[in-house]
Amino acid sequence: MTIDSTIAAGVKVPGTKLARETTEFIRDTTSELIYNHSRRVYFFGSLQGRNRDLSFDPELLYVGALFHDVGLAEQFHASGRRFEVDSADAARQFLRTHGVPEDSIRRVWTAIALHTTPGIPEHMEPEVALVTAGVEYDVLGIGYDAVSDSDRAEIVALHPRPDFKRQILRAFTDGIRPKPETTFGNVKADVLEHFVPGFVRGDFVQTILDSPWKE
Repeated sequence: MTIDSTIAAGVKVPGTKLARETTEFIRDTTSELIYNHSRRVYFFGSLQGRNRDLSFDPELLYVGALFHDVGLAEQFHASGRRFEVDSADAARQFLRTHGVPEDSIRRVWTAIALHTTPGIPEHMEPEVALVTAGVEYDVLGIGYDAVSDSDRAEIVALHPRPDFKRQILRAFTDGIRPKPETTFGNVKADVLEHFVPGFVRGDFVQTILDSPWKE
């Protein structure tokens, strides 16, 4: 049995059976793009946890980071749910088959479900906050200078990001194009507005005005 003993920027991948099987599952079910991105989210999230002096469970953070984008896969295109919820549900199902306690499952589910909802995760449990922090770092560059050049280079050497900006936007577009209604009120509406001709984002004000209430 091979245990992942990868270390980058002083951050170690958990050497547990659950972490190993998480890695295997993600490698088998996602693209190289999503796998590398998700591993970087774990490393960058861990470094942000160190910077913020947060005590977190590396195993739960690892599962949350690796599962956070699985809902973009083709098998979920007809779900009618936000891809974040599909990702969170997939992680919950996986963790339940491994006998993980429900409170830990709840933390992972919440971390994944909220990872595109800025302003809330940072006030929740460390694992929830740090999945979002890792995503924001790798996708948006938020807090870019909080990680040293050498640490950043070490992580990117391990999990490269060639043409990442365009590639991840394409993955977002492909994952949510079949269910545009799920972008109402969230950041993925920006993606479809840029890349899907004819897409019209939901309007919160108009939804209120058009509701069946008379007043």
